[in-house]
Amino acid sequence: MFVKVVLLIVFFSVMVGVGYYCRQNATDVNGFVLGGRSVGPWLTAFAYGTSYFSAVVFVGYAGQFGWKYGIAATWAGIGNALLGSLLAWGVLGRRTRIMTQYLDSATMPDFFGKRFGSKSLKIAASVITFIFLIPYTASLYNGLSRLFGMAFNIDYSVCVIIMAVLTGVYVIAGGYMATAINDFIQGLIMIAGIIAVIAAVLKSQGGFMAALDGLGRISDPSVSATPGVFASFFGPDPKNLLGVVLLTSLGTWGLPQMVQKFYAIRSEKSIETGMIISTAFAFIVAGGCYFLGGFGRLFSDRVDVAAEGYDAIIPAMLSDLPDILIGIVVILVLSASMSTLSSLVLTSSSTVTLDLIRDGFKKDLSEKKQLAIMRALIVVFIAVSVVIALIQYRSNVTFIAQLMGISWGVLAGAFLAPFLYGLYSKKTSSAACWCCFLFSAAFMLANLFARESFPALLQSPINAGAFCMVAGLVIVPVVSLFTPKPDADRVDTIFTCYHKKVVVDQSEALGSSFSDTEK
Repeated sequence: MFVKVVLLIVFFSVMVGVGYYCRQNATDVNGFVLGGRSVGPWLTAFAYGTSYFSAVVFVGYAGQFGWKYGIAATWAGIGNALLGSLLAWGVLGRRTRIMTQYLDSATMPDFFGKRFGSKSLKIAASVITFIFLIPYTASLYNGLSRLFGMAFNIDYSVCVIIMAVLTGVYVIAGGYMATAINDFIQGLIMIAGIIAVIAAVLKSQGGFMAALDGLGRISDPSVSATPGVFASFFGPDPKNLLGVVLLTSLGTWGLPQMVQKFYAIRSEKSIETGMIISTAFAFIVAGGCYFLGGFGRLFSDRVDVAAEGYDAIIPAMLSDLPDILIGIVVILVLSASMSTLSSLVLTSSSTVTLDLIRDGFKKDLSEKKQLAIMRALIVVFIAVSVVIALIQYRSNVTFIAQLMGISWGVLAGAFLAPFLYGLYSKKTSSAACWCCFLFSAAFMLANLFARESFPALLQSPINAGAFCMVAGLVIVPVVSLFTPKPDADRVDTIFTCYHKKVVVDQSEALGSSFSDTEK
């Protein structure tokens, strides 16, 4: 217990210390929200990765999908690395950085408003962002609480409040730069922690081959009649596994807290470096989490999934580890959760302040007042998410993965296609964006309240969210064909940012002589 407490004290002290160290970088809106658009590739890549993976993945998704699909759940981690990191950086990174700077937009809703010339579109995007980031934020606390309960026997409410307060302190003090530096530190902890935990868990089962052999001997007739299916390449249910891969990988392309990392990176060159770092991080952390969860059924004697739920699987797997490893696991999940929480609250508060209050109701707000409102809203957002997390825990409303699936489904379904086409196509109309927003929100809310009326495949919020994302990629170009076209001159002017000519002085002659024309 002494070792675990010391680790926690050191961890919290470093996080808060970084927040106060970065206060000088958070004295204006640009610095507080985007770090002055001067964040290097390593910090940005780790900020992207740690915002991506939280207790939702480590406890909720890894436990649930590892139990359902066995070792094949590792495909979700591979998808996160290749689709959610490598391809996302390659397709979105450069264009997002250039166009958002040209439009002088600091948030995703602001991008929609300026790119499509529609104030109402920006307001709608702001409302969707604020409302549907809350259930995602609430889901972060639940996974953390189970590990704290296992390691310290601390009440869930205390865990939630401590994490929320400390995260709020360093975000309010240091803004984006504080979250980026802390994300880097937390990311290093996550990498070391997941490697150590996997090694320890496999060792407890006699090593990798022995664990894989044991997994192959497990059968569950209610899932599949195929022998050894949980140790197979694609698992017992490839179709639903594909939905998990799509939602958790492609979904990052439309999540405001993820895409806004590209806004703040220092330069185009930094994007190339960041892409490699982010992909490697995802392979280790996400691949490791799902790989670990794939062996969950080997610990079925320690957990009653029917009574305790999927969220109890990973804590049960770790319960017999040495104290020092338990402490590392707690710090690992704290790191994952606090990094994601800081990104979510900063995204939500900046969206409401800049896109709703400043541009909608109070256009003459000074920089000082904008910063004060953002900091106040961070407190409000954290408080609301804490209340929802406590209510959810007491009433057992839903699992972590379902909460996250609803949130990701609406946000990614609504924003992914309009944002992607907005970066690449001059023909995308504001009406098409509206259709995508309304379709995804209506579809996911209907799935939440009338799930039984959906086809069997879409009754899962995971699959429903993946469907919204794919549908949006069709809806936006089709609706754009039949709705009023955007102003061609205005759009052409915006797209010149990708082909800006740079004139430099020639310091050295390239040839021995010049033609008359050159002279």
